[in-house]
Amino acid sequence: MLAFMNQVAEIGIYYKSTPKFKPVIKSSNDAFKLLIDNWGENLIELQEEFKVILLNNSNQVLGILPLSKGGITSCLVDVRLLFSVVLKANATAIIISHNHPSGKLTPSSSDIDITEKIKSAGKILDIKLIDHIIVTRVGYYSFTEEGL
Repeated sequence: MLAFMNQVAEIGIYYKSTPKFKPVIKSSNDAFKLLIDNWGENLIELQEEFKVILLNNSNQVLGILPLSKGGITSCLVDVRLLFSVVLKANATAIIISHNHPSGKLTPSSSDIDITEKIKSAGKILDIKLIDHIIVTRVGYYSFTEEGL
């Protein structure tokens, strides 16, 4: 028997679904309303944040993951960290989102690149990327509605 076996951490898995009521996302507008209700009102125009709505097979919301906060014009998105949480939550679909503190609703080339990267990773894991929503205080931009 190897001497280091007792020094290795045991990996445990635990899952508990709460609350009993789970909102259902039927449109990009539904997702926007949920996001804006859960965004820090005092931060939406201060710094960029990246959040993920985790969904089950019925598009019921399992939760919102605040993945990262950045500066005025960008934030880092670690795709491995994103999917580690998505997998742990047993989500089958996601909606990714971030805000533009400038109020501008046009996606940048970086926004488009990270969307493609997440979509590709999701395909491998059989996790559907439903939409990428850019949020501002006054409205939203939906990649799905715009054909991106």
